[in-house]
Amino acid sequence: MIKKIITVCILSAAVVSCKKETAVPDGKPANDSIAKNETKEDQYKPIDTACSANNKTEDYIKALQWYRTKIDKEIAGNSPEQNNKVYEDYVKIREKYTECFNDSQTEILDKYIDYHTGPDTYNLPDNIKKMAAELNKAGLEFREMGEGLTEIHSLPGYYASVFKNKVTPDYDAYISQMAKDNKENYAVNGGLLITWEELGDRLIEWENFINKYPKSPLLKAAKDNYYNYLLDYLLGMDSDRIYDSEEGKIYDDKREAYNKLIKKYPNSNTVKKTKELIAAYDAHTPVDQIEDKINLRR
Repeated sequence: MIKKIITVCILSAAVVSCKKETAVPDGKPANDSIAKNETKEDQYKPIDTACSANNKTEDYIKALQWYRTKIDKEIAGNSPEQNNKVYEDYVKIREKYTECFNDSQTEILDKYIDYHTGPDTYNLPDNIKKMAAELNKAGLEFREMGEGLTEIHSLPGYYASVFKNKVTPDYDAYISQMAKDNKENYAVNGGLLITWEELGDRLIEWENFINKYPKSPLLKAAKDNYYNYLLDYLLGMDSDRIYDSEEGKIYDDKREAYNKLIKKYPNSNTVKKTKELIAAYDAHTPVDQIEDKINLRR
């Protein structure tokens, strides 16, 4: 499965709010309920991103919500360029918390598949329903990954909901495409879970990004996504082959998908490589020589 690869930095120090002292007739400091609540919020420190067995579900949820509030305030006053950095930092913070969260909930995650009653239906116990609702408040969800594996992940469109139109165009496009890619599972057990035609369209989206934003700090991450998809598209997967060795030809459904892509995006690099692949197979090039023949590596 494709992995998101992005360079990120540690989140900057928490914003400190400054308050003016309020004078009162007897000289005592103001002590109303609003002041108390503000002081309490200012004094809150989120749990460390280093995983600890002492951290509870509510600790992670509260920390994630605190960071969301902090980020919303921060990006409102920033330039798009500043928010690019905020996005990178925020991704790292959330991914670290989510990793710890997964480690702390292994018992629930191991049993989650037992509650599955249909393609998209579950009979969840009340405690799991409650946790799912809490996760949703923090932009997280239970996601079945296949073969009985369940993990806690950010909602596919979470970052887009936070940063849309708040970052530079390249970051906006990247975040939007990642939301689309993460909307459904990509593959399981060496087999594709989306259609071959959908995979071709993803390739074109990433190719367009690479061509449109050649100087973007996200270029390496975009290229990683593109070439990982391209390898699967042209070389197949363990449980999703391209070439029928017995018949000595590309499988009919794959050739049909390739031909649709060629017709739809005739001038793309993806189509160029696809044509090279078809020509190599039609010339009966040995399968183990295909990758070198069409030079798929960057």
